[in-house]
Amino acid sequence: MTDTALLRSRARLAGLLYLVIIVSAGFAEGFVRGGHIVPGDAAATAESIRAATGLFRFGLFADLLAFVADAGVAVLLYLVLRPTSRTLALLAAAFRLVAHPAIGALNLLAHQAGLSLLEGRPAMPAFSPEQIEQLALLALDLHGYGYVIAGAFFGVHCALLGVLLLRSVHFPGWLGALLIAAGFGYLFEVTAVFAVPGLEALAASVVVVTAGIGEVVLCLYLLIAGVRRDPAAEGAG
Repeated sequence: MTDTALLRSRARLAGLLYLVIIVSAGFAEGFVRGGHIVPGDAAATAESIRAATGLFRFGLFADLLAFVADAGVAVLLYLVLRPTSRTLALLAAAFRLVAHPAIGALNLLAHQAGLSLLEGRPAMPAFSPEQIEQLALLALDLHGYGYVIAGAFFGVHCALLGVLLLRSVHFPGWLGALLIAAGFGYLFEVTAVFAVPGLEALAASVVVVTAGIGEVVLCLYLLIAGVRRDPAAEGAG
């Protein structure tokens, strides 16, 4: 197998795993949590989740599947982009591994804590049902903050990945520009949530647009094209 063919096969496998991430994480965050957590309303959130505990539990599994796939994507993108710059590719992989397989997977404990409290595990006779519902909502709110914290590392990853794609002869420059925009979108959300209260809604919209476009287009490019045909030789970087 030629070097280009090997890179293309790795890129397409990364694209397939990226598709798993987009579908699984989108289902867990957008449909499961987004469809059942009512911000600021513990009673409504509890009622919604108790009516769909199986779905809420499956949402955690879907997220976990996405994070496992993310570890594979981190390694595969490193191998594909290593010819462009070994140092930048390693840094990008490290930030991705910290963001999702590490912080993201650990953050799922908060998701499970909220569900366990609403299912009565463990029994907490010293707390009223309303207090338990408040604790469950707190756990789920903390999960949301954990998602944003992971986004700080993922934003740096996307920016580094964008620079690598801009420099690589294996990929079109516009793809790198989209990933840099996605990176700044994630970092803007982190800044808005933790440093500039009042901009959270705007930041969330920016992330949906920049990350949604950048990551979906990257996924499709990896799946369909893999890498460019017969690229010029690159230095080790």
